[in-house]
Amino acid sequence: MRKLHNEITIDTSVERIWQILSDPSLLEKYDPTVKKSTLVSTEKTGIGAKRKVDMLDGKNWFEEIIKEYEPNQLLSYQLTDCTFPIHHLKHTYTFEKKGNQTIVKQVMEYKVKFGFIGKILDTLMIKKQTDSGIKKFFSGLKKFAEK
Repeated sequence: MRKLHNEITIDTSVERIWQILSDPSLLEKYDPTVKKSTLVSTEKTGIGAKRKVDMLDGKNWFEEIIKEYEPNQLLSYQLTDCTFPIHHLKHTYTFEKKGNQTIVKQVMEYKVKFGFIGKILDTLMIKKQTDSGIKKFFSGLKKFAEK
């Protein structure tokens, strides 16, 4: 299982970041790689809230569900289905208040499909593309939250 660690400091409150990240339907508002994020569960937020995300490239999509939900402290989404060559993906967020800023930390864990070939693809390109996507996501989150 691959683990990627990323963090960003955002000039806003933990509550504002929580409000954004814990609403599954808002992803398209701040992630520049996303075309559309649609709520596909009756739960709008909290454990069990699920979204389907169509990527900007027009061919890829994924579905994920909130698995952990501790307001202003811990939030995790888990992949349920996708077109990407990965599975068992989970991304977890924690929040640290620092004056008027919030440090958002993300740990993403995933496993690639296709066994040994998948592991080679991960080493050569998937890890790099995934990490690049996270950095774009964080940059968009920062812009959106600081508005």
